[in-house]
Amino acid sequence: MEALQDRFLAANTQVLGVSVDSLYCHGNWAYGLGGVSFPLLADFHPKGGVAKSYGLYLEEPGITDRATVIIDADGIVRHISSVGPGGKRDISELAALCEEVDGAYEGSLGAMSEAPGLEAGTKLYVRSNCMFSTNTLAALENLKLTDKVPVVNVSEDSAALDELVGIAGKGQAPCLVVGGAPRHESGDIITYLANRVSEL
Repeated sequence: MEALQDRFLAANTQVLGVSVDSLYCHGNWAYGLGGVSFPLLADFHPKGGVAKSYGLYLEEPGITDRATVIIDADGIVRHISSVGPGGKRDISELAALCEEVDGAYEGSLGAMSEAPGLEAGTKLYVRSNCMFSTNTLAALENLKLTDKVPVVNVSEDSAALDELVGIAGKGQAPCLVVGGAPRHESGDIITYLANRVSEL
């Protein structure tokens, strides 16, 4: 899916990954792949609620089927297919299906909105051996922002810790500083970063 993103976008298609795994599982999975630029949605609670609405939740193993759902701009399901939990999708075939749905759509489509991007001077402070810092760093890599957001480790750099305390009034990390204002919760930091760079 990642390799064919240009083709999906040309077909006015927003790719989404959905599973019953948590936000943190998705982050680790994407990190293991070197980053995933499309959104991953956690159908976590109520477990499988979205999958059940499409008949794609497998009750006994407690997982979603490995399936594809294509929905047009009016919210009409145009395609559902399954390859089973262990199957493999043909991504070129899925791109062709999206192109077909896009070509058949008779309504008018606005341009897909572009994300606003990151503010100049955005900086991330992290701490060694901190799960929340690790999750935030994984998100940075998943979103392909490692070369755009300076990262300093306050556990290894006392001047960086002093700088963080001066900005935020405390040395809590992770901390994303945007426009001089600190953001401390890893979930909030990840959501902020994703919203600034995602095309969704």
